[in-house]
Amino acid sequence: MQPVTSGQELAQAVRSRGLKLTRQRRLVLEILENSRGHLDAEMVFTKARERDKRVGIATIYRTLALFKRIGLAEEHNLGEDHGHFEAADKENPHFHFACIKCGKIVEFESPQVMRLARSMCEKKGLRVVEVSLDFRGYCAKCRPAGTGCAEKP
Repeated sequence: MQPVTSGQELAQAVRSRGLKLTRQRRLVLEILENSRGHLDAEMVFTKARERDKRVGIATIYRTLALFKRIGLAEEHNLGEDHGHFEAADKENPHFHFACIKCGKIVEFESPQVMRLARSMCEKKGLRVVEVSLDFRGYCAKCRPAGTGCAEKP
């Protein structure tokens, strides 16, 4: 993943949108960038409180919404009733498979999806600003015996 990493890059990304780079915003982005998984708001809050007891849950929700809106974070629906977040990586887009039984998340890249998006843009005169593709099903461990790879939706 190639997210915004340096303090200067983060400051530029936030300030270029007319916003202030607060310690809470810096903390939330650091948590997302250093995470190996997909964190929901409560997990971000827990990690933030470990480092700064003054951070409130409302600040976490507002910051995640802001980062999503300005492209510093991505929100994914991974088969639960709430979103999961990760630092945005526009250079290396990836997609997700979520097991509906055990919750395992498998990330994958798909050059075919990106080629399709580019082709659609060229043919239809569109500009794609976000691509989202999530699969749900059963991982190899949870897949019912004797079933095929994919069912028709």
